[in-house]
Amino acid sequence: MRTLLIALAFVFSAGLSTQAQDSMKKTVNDKAQIVALEQTKGQFTQQQVELKAGDYVFAISNNKAGVDVGFVLVPKGADASNPDNHIKAAYVTQVVAEGATEKSNVVHLEAGEYVYFCPLNKTPQYTLTVK
Repeated sequence: MRTLLIALAFVFSAGLSTQAQDSMKKTVNDKAQIVALEQTKGQFTQQQVELKAGDYVFAISNNKAGVDVGFVLVPKGADASNPDNHIKAAYVTQVVAEGATEKSNVVHLEAGEYVYFCPLNKTPQYTLTVK
């Protein structure tokens, strides 16, 4: 329960940083590519993602997951249970209700490996590789 409350707090806190990032979004967002990911009950349908280094916006869809969902992205090898290691710009700007899609802020990804998951939908951790 504590982990769920912490995850919810961080998902909602992403909205607080939105104002500071709005001016940056206007210049960077034109270059950012959309990465569409779908969640169903207990899993993402895309269980591995490969991208080139660059700027991305994550669009997370909730397809009958049975709960509101979110999105967490962490460099591989970092403790994913520690919110300090999360790439906070990758959080969706609000939790994703069933049948809805929400987006993250712009995230710049360098070459390397990352893991993504949803603590609200209790998904496994999946690999995102940036070349």
